[in-house]
Amino acid sequence: MDRFLAFSLPELPFVIITLIVAFTIHEFAHAYVAYKFGDDTAKSQGRLTLNPVHHLDPIGTILILIAGFGWARPVPVDRRNFQNPRLAGIFVSLAGPLSNFLIAAIAYAILFFSVRTGVPPFFVDLLNMMVWLNVVLFVFNLLPLPPLDGYRIIEDVVSPSVRAKLTQYEQYGTLIFLIIVITPLYQYTIQPIFSFVLPSIIQGFNTMFMLLFG
Repeated sequence: MDRFLAFSLPELPFVIITLIVAFTIHEFAHAYVAYKFGDDTAKSQGRLTLNPVHHLDPIGTILILIAGFGWARPVPVDRRNFQNPRLAGIFVSLAGPLSNFLIAAIAYAILFFSVRTGVPPFFVDLLNMMVWLNVVLFVFNLLPLPPLDGYRIIEDVVSPSVRAKLTQYEQYGTLIFLIIVITPLYQYTIQPIFSFVLPSIIQGFNTMFMLLFG
């Protein structure tokens, strides 16, 4: 059965737990920041919650187990409710990836002290998966490709005229994104980013904790 999955069977329980936590908090963060900026669309649709049932997308979750990438249910946002749509839009888009970064940092902190005090191996494995997958989600979601958060941030950073042009081609952007992810192009585009950025972030966590508590 392993050959049909992106992860090995022993890893699967840790992956599932991590994805439930990561996807739920990621989407909740989008909803919470949007609500704080004046948009209650997500709240009115029951998305301002930490209940995973309201955030997980069955197909997106299954796909990440099989193919290594997937998605949660996007949080609905109505920019017309923002006093400053561009500024609010940037913060709302950033909230999701930053929540994953925060989860990874907290998990690494727990792991750092747990290893020193001695904990069951399964707990160490879970924390390692929590760190790794959340760093992956942090970096992945900041890629400037639709429909990822990084693309939404670029939309709000550029001028309205450029944003209008981007919107015209957005429907093709999703197709381009899928082609990059599921074809060998991944090895020459996204994979090099992960190969450099992911180890750098995790090494950064280690350096910081060693300086503070080593």
